[in-house]
Amino acid sequence: MSPASAVAVCALVWAAFLGAHLVLNGRWWPWLAVSLLPPPLFAAAPLALLVASAATGSGSGAALAVGCLMAGWTQSGFNHRALGGGSGRDAGGDGIRVVSWNTQHWNQGRDPDDFYAFLHTLPADVYLLQEYLNGYEGGEVWDIDDEERLRREFPDHHLLIDNNAVTLSRFPPAGPPVPVGACSLRADVDTPAGVLSTYNVHIPVQLTVMNPLCRAFFRDMRRRHEARRREYDALVADLLANPHLFLVSGDFNTSAAIGDIRRMPKSAHDAIGANRSLFPASWHARWRPRLWRIDWVFTSAGLRARSYAFRDPRGLSDHLAQDVTITTTTDSKEMNR
Repeated sequence: MSPASAVAVCALVWAAFLGAHLVLNGRWWPWLAVSLLPPPLFAAAPLALLVASAATGSGSGAALAVGCLMAGWTQSGFNHRALGGGSGRDAGGDGIRVVSWNTQHWNQGRDPDDFYAFLHTLPADVYLLQEYLNGYEGGEVWDIDDEERLRREFPDHHLLIDNNAVTLSRFPPAGPPVPVGACSLRADVDTPAGVLSTYNVHIPVQLTVMNPLCRAFFRDMRRRHEARRREYDALVADLLANPHLFLVSGDFNTSAAIGDIRRMPKSAHDAIGANRSLFPASWHARWRPRLWRIDWVFTSAGLRARSYAFRDPRGLSDHLAQDVTITTTTDSKEMNR
């Protein structure tokens, strides 16, 4: 077999794998393990095949590589919109600053003063904080009560707690908090421009670290797949029935290569275009280099993200904090009611 033919065969194998990935990802529970592949692989593999095709003169290999690069680009985690300018027009005002963060079991095992000092370095109108609980590696978790400290630290914010989530809002609630599924929290708040629904999201992790050759591993993976599906279904159903503008943010435990993110409705727009990083990564905060994004922000029509960045939590969590400022757009009707 000639080098050109070998490259063409490799490109064909990758194309077959990519096709299976796009079809099965997020739909067939055993593929959940495959979807944990590093997202950059979906750009690196076809680019390597393209280089090999150019070196060997394989036209069919090059054609397949280009097709795979285009088909798999959304799986790669790269943010090509960082290369362009912003889009849309603001309706005016200073915007609403939202900080969303998976605290990794709140301040367990750490100095509470450091925990709250970090939050105060990010003065926000709304805080969406996940993992308001304590736990350990065995998987057991227990509820905590830090309300007194929260009220003392944020006297100008309204406090809403449920589903192991904390929402702090400078704007008064427009109603009681609404648990969404078993792990997320919706809070409607009365902003000067109208009601805004904030969704404080935490989707369960995909796998438990254990021997992948034992039956328990596959039982656990299927159970977690079903739990994730229930959480996404509950979130999507609530979003579709919500008449207000909304912002959805939190720890989705979902990279760009995991098909579950496709469950989000078309009305929810990924805010990553406001991020200036070509490869934005929110996890793992304590590692260098950091891996990829599993924390997301989505906004409804009538809102746009004016800025969006990830903030180093100073060793307090394995997740970077999401720091986004949203504004209304000139075509927003809801906020003018």
